[in-house]
Amino acid sequence: MAAVNANSKADSSQAPLIGSDSEQPASMSRYVTLLFAVACGMSVANIYFAQPILDRLSSEFGIDYSIIGIVVTITQIFYGLGLLLLVPLGDLLNQRRLVIGQMLLSMIALVIVGTAANSTVLFAGMAMVGLLAVVTQTLVAFAATMAAPAERGRVVGMVTSGIVIGILLARSISGILTDLAGWRSVYMVSAALMLVMVCMFYKVLPRVEREVKSLSYPQLLGSVFRLFIQERILRIRSILALLIFADFSILWTSLVLPLSSAPLSLSHSAIGAFGLAGVAGALAAARAGKLADRGYGQRTTGTALTLLLVSWLFISYTEQSLFALVIGIVLLDLAVQAVHVTNQTMILPLRAEARSRLTAGYMVFYSIGSAGGSIASTHIYAHYGWEGVCMLGASVSAAALLFWAMTLRTTAAAIK
Repeated sequence: MAAVNANSKADSSQAPLIGSDSEQPASMSRYVTLLFAVACGMSVANIYFAQPILDRLSSEFGIDYSIIGIVVTITQIFYGLGLLLLVPLGDLLNQRRLVIGQMLLSMIALVIVGTAANSTVLFAGMAMVGLLAVVTQTLVAFAATMAAPAERGRVVGMVTSGIVIGILLARSISGILTDLAGWRSVYMVSAALMLVMVCMFYKVLPRVEREVKSLSYPQLLGSVFRLFIQERILRIRSILALLIFADFSILWTSLVLPLSSAPLSLSHSAIGAFGLAGVAGALAAARAGKLADRGYGQRTTGTALTLLLVSWLFISYTEQSLFALVIGIVLLDLAVQAVHVTNQTMILPLRAEARSRLTAGYMVFYSIGSAGGSIASTHIYAHYGWEGVCMLGASVSAAALLFWAMTLRTTAAAIK
């Protein structure tokens, strides 16, 4: 670890040193922000490529419909482990090297999935994909460090919009490539694109160092748990993240099942295209970060959670009206993205020297919610059909809205 700190000091002579908000540059260029957003979208998409092709994976590897959601769940579980074990390293190591190294390993993991000969190799590859996809959160923390305080909400909003758009476009891309060249092509194409992004980042990614405390790796991980004890806003917003992303996963994991079955029987390309509707919602929510910068974070959260609950009314008519489904998707993704951006805009300023650890702790709850929503939705669909899935989603939405209302005063007091 001493060697790590020595390397960091050596690098700092050639790169700008950032230790606090007051020392940060006046602005982060839109080009660099966009590059961060694209990289985040590409990386996180790897987790969600499997969702619109679960039926194909079920057939090829002999996995029953009632448990096929475990493919997504495994990825999310290891994503959660990566958040806890890898993301905090962004507060200790050179972030540029960390990002490039993780993306190279992600490329290898994608090749393993794309060439899997049996379910064991498939699950192992998916686990690696999930573990290494946490590079997205290293990038979010990196962007927050580079951004000036007055623009942090805008920058975080744009970068996290890239994440949500990547999640949604993953379904469209996965469906189209599966219909054209089989499901394996999805992962091989992604591996090639990851290599291209690594080359771009090697040339463009800023060489930025921060002043960091000398911590051992166990101390670094332990500090993540201490942050939960010390920061009330982090605890509240993390629970909201768990609930909203459980809702998000409940919809998107199980949606392929009614759409691919009679009487709809849509193609994988058509199913994946519904992700485009979600992109509209995510783009509409990009202003949430600006609203949070102006002090409207709580109001934005309440409005978004109400829309989240309403969205399930439209989604429940999926088998009768695809137009109603589109409306529901736009509302749900708008709501989830708005709350997520607001959450991060409120959390990241808490400790300037610990943004990677704050991000890691918060996103662990995101992963728990996503994994739970994935396995619960396919299990409920197998036993109670689409109506059961919609009841589950609406119940989680109502719980999130109730929790937000119950913590209004607590959050206001913590902000003051």
